[in-house]
Amino acid sequence: MSHRLVLVIGPSGAGKDSVLAGLRANWPFAQPARFARRTITRPVKPEDEQHEAVDDARFERLLVAQAFAMHWQANGLSYGIRRSELEPLDAGHWLFVNGSRAYLPQVLQVWPQATVVHIGASRDVLAQRLARRGRETGDAVAKRLSRDVALNLPAHVVSIDNNGSLDSALGALQHALRMREQEVLTSR
Repeated sequence: MSHRLVLVIGPSGAGKDSVLAGLRANWPFAQPARFARRTITRPVKPEDEQHEAVDDARFERLLVAQAFAMHWQANGLSYGIRRSELEPLDAGHWLFVNGSRAYLPQVLQVWPQATVVHIGASRDVLAQRLARRGRETGDAVAKRLSRDVALNLPAHVVSIDNNGSLDSALGALQHALRMREQEVLTSR
């Protein structure tokens, strides 16, 4: 059931973490859902994602030891998903990965039936959210906003517009996941 591997992508500030948190709190399916914990070369802040924080040397050792099922670089940081984080798929659970647009082709080579969710927002909304987040200077925010990643999205991509309320984006995602599950089940 590789369609239950859900790669959530989108630009910084689009609200991926917020939508995933809302989905976690309002899960609509009988099958359990898991949300992969990322390993990132960035310290953890209490108000941010509770990832596994490692330094560059530790990340490199994990990479050499083949600890990651997925790994990528973005915005000067290294990101990884440990192999153990994918184990829920074997039990038929949904698994959500907050991923990278640039890494999408590698994911689809290994999991071609994965569900891709692209969360987007207007440039103005992204700028406001990135400024509120306070992780970067104004120049770094401008650089993030100018980063354009060419996407070759699969036919079954789920596009979520997150310019409005979180409830609206969450409702759209829940509906799309129900439709995706039904589509896969009826095609068997």
